[in-house]
Amino acid sequence: MNFKKLSFLFFVCAFFTLSSSTAQDKELYRELYNSYENFKEKSIEKRRFTQTKIRPLIDNFNQKENFKVTKVGESIEGRPLQLISVGEGDVDIFLWSQMHGDESTATMAIFDILNFLDSEAFLEEKEEMLKNVKLHFLPMLNPDGAARFQRRNLLGVDINRDALRLQSPESKALKNVRDSLDADFGFNLHDQSTYYNAERTPKPATISYLAPAYNYEKSINEVRGAAMQVIVQMNNILQEYAPGQVGRYNDDFEPRAFGDNIQKWGTSTILIESGGYPNDPEKQEIRKLNFVSILAAIFSIADEDYKNAEISKYEEIPNNDRKLFDLKLTGLTYELLGEDYILDLGINQYEVQNEDLDYFYNSSISDQGDLSTYYGYEEFNASGYKFEQGKIYPETFENLERFQQENISEILKEGYSYVVLKELPEDDFTKLPINLVTEDFEIPDILQPNFFLKKDGNLEYAVINGFFIDLSEEKFDVENALILD
Repeated sequence: MNFKKLSFLFFVCAFFTLSSSTAQDKELYRELYNSYENFKEKSIEKRRFTQTKIRPLIDNFNQKENFKVTKVGESIEGRPLQLISVGEGDVDIFLWSQMHGDESTATMAIFDILNFLDSEAFLEEKEEMLKNVKLHFLPMLNPDGAARFQRRNLLGVDINRDALRLQSPESKALKNVRDSLDADFGFNLHDQSTYYNAERTPKPATISYLAPAYNYEKSINEVRGAAMQVIVQMNNILQEYAPGQVGRYNDDFEPRAFGDNIQKWGTSTILIESGGYPNDPEKQEIRKLNFVSILAAIFSIADEDYKNAEISKYEEIPNNDRKLFDLKLTGLTYELLGEDYILDLGINQYEVQNEDLDYFYNSSISDQGDLSTYYGYEEFNASGYKFEQGKIYPETFENLERFQQENISEILKEGYSYVVLKELPEDDFTKLPINLVTEDFEIPDILQPNFFLKKDGNLEYAVINGFFIDLSEEKFDVENALILD
């Protein structure tokens, strides 16, 4: 047999071996995705939670034979920072979450992953993986920020911009853990705005990845290249479950940022940003995608399968863009000073948090005009419809209890978006599909997300506090309206 035939046969065998391995891996990840509920940490199902919620979970893992919990520092307010380690391999993988206190999706996913590692499922696959890697989880790096569900720590410092000065104890702990492990791979786990989309598409950037640059030239060395290859593998998996909903975060070098510096210090660093997903305000579906994709990355690192990925595929992931609204109306006729104009409206529903870490929505019109290059989680073609300003109902009611005796849906269908109460509830919002106001309330001059869509003289749709309502329906699905004094 000549050399060319031998080379060809070697290539064919290698190709089919690689294809078979890839197929097996995908089947494993599919099984993980389908069995996720078996591992989900059921005690956490809301984004807003404090360290008191996860401390018992960490203490529980401290009692388990194969897990080790190490205190690696304290927050400014004295909350412990704890590292959970498992595995015996030579490759160290360090994962940290919630360095921004209001970015909790990956913290939830970390405990799902820990439950998976502690379960009786997939024993053979886990045993093989943990022979090759050692995993280190530092969940909730910023517990003081999490206690207030705010981005920055108690000092007001963005921990992700404190890699050089190390002004905060949380920053020092992160640096010390990275250095003591001399970690081979690092996963920097964040949340991003739900208004990011995959560039030039209407699809949200549900998960965005970045292999951070380590210099202004955005050079690609072996360390950064390995991070890119892992991201390619993760993207391949996610395309099965969130097709077209993966973005690539901007890679401009930020010399103060931890991700950029950890890459520079020799740890292949993967940034994961959890964005938006339709009808998933608590990010539970995105949490599941984190679970699957992070485990896929760990398995890929353990068997070195990531080395087969082409770095060029990393550049093919669409850039993040920020062109999503919660609600987009197109082609609405708007009358101003006796003239008709055509407007697109982009409306966003912003969360307003209270002292109990609960929240309600206060919406606003974020943009208006030609929004043809923008998209919406919910879209409506308003061509042929006229804008009708919501009115104040002429009758004043004593209190909420008295008003609730009325046919509220009929009041709404008559074009009233505000109702006057002599005695307003103490809350800032109401679950009713209509705004509650004081006797001296006046509708603001600027355009508000409280109006109606009129066609052929009939009101057919309403927008109340940014939520779109079909007036022909019996029940109106509005998260909340506002109480305005």
